[in-house]
Amino acid sequence: MFVFVCAGCGAELTAPLSRVHLPAHAHQKYGNGAQLPVLMQSGTYAVEPEPWGPPWREWEEVDPDEAAAGGVYAPLHALSDGAPGAIVTAPGDVRGTRLIAEKRGGACCGIDGADGPNMACEVCGLLVATRIDDCSLWQAVWLAPNSVHRLPVDVTATEPLSWTELTERTEGIAPFEPISTWGGPRSGSCHYWSWSPRWEAAAGRALAHLLAASEGHPVTVPNGLTEEVFQRALDALLPAGLQERYAVLAGPGLPAPDEGAEILLVPVHPQTGQTWLPAGPVRSAYPVPLEFGVWLWLAFPTPHLPVPAAGRVPEGVLRDDPLPPRPGYLFRADRKTFQHTLVRLPAVRSSWLCGIVQDLSRHRRPDIF
Repeated sequence: MFVFVCAGCGAELTAPLSRVHLPAHAHQKYGNGAQLPVLMQSGTYAVEPEPWGPPWREWEEVDPDEAAAGGVYAPLHALSDGAPGAIVTAPGDVRGTRLIAEKRGGACCGIDGADGPNMACEVCGLLVATRIDDCSLWQAVWLAPNSVHRLPVDVTATEPLSWTELTERTEGIAPFEPISTWGGPRSGSCHYWSWSPRWEAAAGRALAHLLAASEGHPVTVPNGLTEEVFQRALDALLPAGLQERYAVLAGPGLPAPDEGAEILLVPVHPQTGQTWLPAGPVRSAYPVPLEFGVWLWLAFPTPHLPVPAAGRVPEGVLRDDPLPPRPGYLFRADRKTFQHTLVRLPAVRSSWLCGIVQDLSRHRRPDIF
């Protein structure tokens, strides 16, 4: 475990933290006026390996070769010119800082970080972090990589959980959930049922990989919830008439995929960021990464069955608990996460994939995003 200290004076700025993989929804902007929860679990931190945050450069100001050297292979609206390696943690894990309230950016309900670092070290005044808590953004504190240092506080080596341990100990992420909004009559908020923002972000990243894996062929995914999440977008974005390719769920606890499998929907380790890979001949299949909690729900869905009643109802009698409300609209992957992922895949340099990026820039494709 580590603590982060001020690079100017050495004052401690965080509680002890352990590193985990950066979530797919780290930079997601969800809905309008939504109150999203804290991004990171308490006691953890993650690192954004790429530049992120202000200042920004318009795509016209960036040399394509420079962008490609940084891993961006197709046009975006703008690229960050900030320092890579920003560290994100939960606001409750931050210590010894003061908020600079006037640096709130263009936010409407909180702070969005558009003005750059807005938290200073209490001891020396160095700008050390950016607090984000505006509506439709995940609440987080991003430590500036050039303003903090990491110090070990526990040198005991701890191994990350194995895939089997993860499968046994982790709960899947439910595909839909209540989303709080501003504007309730007395409590300050109200809510509505929606597809999970984490599912939409995870699907956006996976959809970009599915397109790259398709090589321009139609792709079919397994029936059920996987089909509901991906198939409509795949049918809309991929050309018809060519030989179909099939994507299958694969991972720990599932039967080994057939040797002929070309595309595998596999989990990403939430601690290490490692993508699960099969052994044997199917190792050559394209692994499409899914957030572990989303993959776990798709691979081992939690059935909503009648629950044994307690109290006055005799033992063995079942009662019908109501199903959780479902959203009143079709699933849509997160457009920003999809675009962010797609332009960073070398396959996007093919003409047909580049055309999708251009079409996405000109039209928001509200039918699938």
